[in-house]
Amino acid sequence: MNAVGDVPRRDIILRPASRIFIYASLLGLLLLDLLPWGSRLPVPDWVALGLVFWHVHQPRKLGLGAAFALGLVMDVHDGALLGQHALSYTLLSYGAIALHRRVQWFNQFGQMIHVLPLLLIGQLVMLVVRLAAGANFPGFAYFAASLVATLLWPVAKLLLLAPQRRAVDRDENRPL
Repeated sequence: MNAVGDVPRRDIILRPASRIFIYASLLGLLLLDLLPWGSRLPVPDWVALGLVFWHVHQPRKLGLGAAFALGLVMDVHDGALLGQHALSYTLLSYGAIALHRRVQWFNQFGQMIHVLPLLLIGQLVMLVVRLAAGANFPGFAYFAASLVATLLWPVAKLLLLAPQRRAVDRDENRPL
């Protein structure tokens, strides 16, 4: 059933997320991106997924400067052209902020349909920068990481919104 008690799950008002939790979750996602995953699996860009998520759900608590800074950290880690991830994350975040009201009106599948083009555009920006710098085209399998990240959207939503579902004062009569 989609309800907690007698209140449908989509009618529950969430508590505001703290900036500490938002930045801690982005730091955790950055650490996931820094792990040596290998090249066999299409590993999603965890930071991009986190940035899209937080810019959709809490656009006023996280700015474009955080996206730019995380992008510079990823550029240094990957040894990529400086500014490649920063530009991609900034454009990705801008798109998520521009669509944040629209995305929240949809169910999980509708949100995933909106998130996929954002992640694909982010990857496309990085690919264009790489190609302009003289790299070879990696093939269309390069874009599988965006599809995997989109499929992880419901999991990210479940995990990252969990602290906001807690009641301030626990009560047996409230469905939270």
